Amino acid sequence: MLELIKYIVEQFAEDKEHIEYNVHEKDRVIEVSVVLSPSDMGKVIGKQGKIAKAMRTIVRAATPASSKRYVIEICERGGETVNVDTSDDAE
Repeated sequence: MLELIKYIVEQFAEDKEHIEYNVHEKDRVIEVSVVLSPSDMGKVIGKQGKIAKAMRTIVRAATPASSKRYVIEICERGGETVNVDTSDDAE
């Protein structure tokens, strides 16, 4: 699933060599933190969060029902954080 997230993020980000991916597993959740350059934040999140919402939908559809839920956190280097939760109740 991390490869899918990387593929989607790298389609929109321009500063690809400075993207960091941090994965933390908890009981029923796998948290993926994507750390971007400030110039790439808007490109990856999209207008009104449309790209982030689409990423959530794609990851939710690709995750098997018996698997852990993925939560994608998009972070600006040293700044703002945007959560992209793949649970059904996040919409």
